[in-house]
Amino acid sequence: MPRLSAAALAAVLALSGCAGGNEIESGGEEDRFISGDGSATVFETGEREAVPDVTGTTFDGGEISLSDYSGEILVLNVWASWCGPCRAEQPVLDEVYTEYGGLGVDFLGVNIKDDETAALAYTDNKDVPYPSLYDQPGEIPQAFRDTVPPRAIPSTLVIDPDGNIAARVIGPTTYGQLTGLLDPLVVEFAFGDPEERPRVSEQEGYGEGYGEGGAGEGADEAPETADETDQDAADGAPDGDGD
Repeated sequence: MPRLSAAALAAVLALSGCAGGNEIESGGEEDRFISGDGSATVFETGEREAVPDVTGTTFDGGEISLSDYSGEILVLNVWASWCGPCRAEQPVLDEVYTEYGGLGVDFLGVNIKDDETAALAYTDNKDVPYPSLYDQPGEIPQAFRDTVPPRAIPSTLVIDPDGNIAARVIGPTTYGQLTGLLDPLVVEFAFGDPEERPRVSEQEGYGEGYGEGGAGEGADEAPETADETDQDAADGAPDGDGD
């Protein structure tokens, strides 16, 4: 896979370093993870990098490859059951998944550095509507290390129907942020009018279980473009270890 520019990579490292006090420790030094601030970066059409050829196994033993989602927009979310920000963003992911299912959008989770029993209990208790790959060693995030620090959790990638990375979020996402990343792609690939999607918040029975931590929140927060991220790095963003 082609590598990002040195400036873009420096920005990724800077985001890693900015996590600071948000570090989550699980086990020893090698199992330390960071939680970003939820910053999003958009990659314009000519700047998008192809996703690596990744295949993994779901909790029920099925095999899924990213290439299986060719022709669709894919939201790839890295999570763990012990990760507080992951729990906080789960209702947002569920809500967006429900609303965008008819607009060419699908979701796939990647569960890393987790106990399988705990991870299964999480997906069952929260009734997560889409599958996850069980990746205890964290090998799949390593394949995306040129775009997202492998120890950043949660993190989300939006992959376009051509198999290219269109956007990333390092840290927990919000409803407004994620829908703002998806809407232009839905229009770009002529999957429909996102404004006409069914709104979960307008359905009977909508309550605290949906949109927790930001349904509608963040709609006015404009994500950075790759060029803006490069400029931020050039302007003196702090250093990080960038694992």
